[in-house]
Amino acid sequence: MAPADVLNAGRIGRPHGLDGSFHVTRPRPALLPLGGRVQIDATAREIVRRSGTDERPILRLHGVEDREGAEALRGSDLMVDRAAAPELDEGEYWAEDLKGCRVVTAEDHELGVVQDMRALPSCEVLEVGDLLVPMVGDAVLAVDLAARRIVVDGAFLGLETAGKPAAPDAPAQG
Repeated sequence: MAPADVLNAGRIGRPHGLDGSFHVTRPRPALLPLGGRVQIDATAREIVRRSGTDERPILRLHGVEDREGAEALRGSDLMVDRAAAPELDEGEYWAEDLKGCRVVTAEDHELGVVQDMRALPSCEVLEVGDLLVPMVGDAVLAVDLAARRIVVDGAFLGLETAGKPAAPDAPAQG
């Protein structure tokens, strides 16, 4: 599968028990249902056990029968075919779709390119160079995936002073 055809559902963490189960780090619970299929390198496997919580899921995959098997896969990414992913609600996006998008203010001042999306305790944020843009309606005004462009409110982010964009790493004026 091409990278655009898959989504990262998490990473295999430490083993759990003796039956081949393991913890998932950086999980995306919606992509890890019982009976779902994940791909590790070039091998597709079915999820035959799912326990724990959405924040700390524990999985076992078909063909991984013991602790040593789980340990051998530790650190591997769990990839899911995009076609098997659930539909997203309005205003929701997969992080993979936002990476590489240009970020501009409402006045069309270029701020940079989305490098990654990170989950924080209160919300997810876009990493744009040294700038963190919270994925909330007050900060993100529009997302146009076709144009690979995200419009943000520079004033809300503290970047606009006297109608001119301030550098994201500029010292605060006091």
